[in-house]
Amino acid sequence: MTTNYVHTVVLPPTEDTSTLAQGSLFFVGTATLLIRYAGFTILTDPNFLHPGELAHLGLRQRFARIANPAIDFAALPPVDLVLLSHLHEDHFDRRVLRKLAKNMPIVTTPQAAHALVKKRFQILHALETWQTLSLVKGAGQLNITALPGKHAPGFLSAAFPAVMGSMLEFQVPDEKNAYRIYISGDTLIHRQMRQIPRRFPEIDLAILHLGGEMLYGIQTTMDGKQGIEALKLINAKETVPVHYNDYPCFTSSLEDFRLEVTKAKLERRVRYLGRGDAYSFRIPN
Repeated sequence: MTTNYVHTVVLPPTEDTSTLAQGSLFFVGTATLLIRYAGFTILTDPNFLHPGELAHLGLRQRFARIANPAIDFAALPPVDLVLLSHLHEDHFDRRVLRKLAKNMPIVTTPQAAHALVKKRFQILHALETWQTLSLVKGAGQLNITALPGKHAPGFLSAAFPAVMGSMLEFQVPDEKNAYRIYISGDTLIHRQMRQIPRRFPEIDLAILHLGGEMLYGIQTTMDGKQGIEALKLINAKETVPVHYNDYPCFTSSLEDFRLEVTKAKLERRVRYLGRGDAYSFRIPN
């Protein structure tokens, strides 16, 4: 695979007590995760609205959040960067817009980066599909590659913000192979996704955005059936479903996906997390 590096960013080292033998995910809610490994702490798609607070999800549609996030924004630990799949308020809400430090590094699409510059954010790394940003922190290295996503079918996709999936490749000293985490972003199954396992044939962990989001009767994220198709296509060693029950426009429950997993007899390859649950992943020797 030829890597299309954009540039390398060196982050200031911090005192890190974590082991290189394992990393962790902490599920906040919606698509918001804290990912920790190799000295990096990454916040994905930050959404800290509370029940009853409205989020704009596109096409002039606003929906009230149903469930609380596991923690409030003020309770976040120090974060190295935000990974933002696209600019909808269930992924980057107005509370985050107001409270997130303007010098926080944000890795996202060119479209979202352009919008966030206007909101006075200062460190934006815009990635086109298949471009890679390399980050170095102490002895650890993290490569983030933007992957294809499609938030709506056909002509309707032009009315939605550009969305990216992401591949996170953690590399630490003395390790021959990187640990790879795939994050789908808000996407439907589409033809370009088939290139992902071709370019990255060994994926350790997949995080799938589900929910079967419906706007004006049109599906805009994967439901249970598309989720199992993505699970098989990406073929990660383990999969974690997220983004499935926080807003009333999410019409496909986690149970829909669970039933598809059971029918496919793939239960051992799926980890189910509730809000506030943490999952430790071990790095193979």
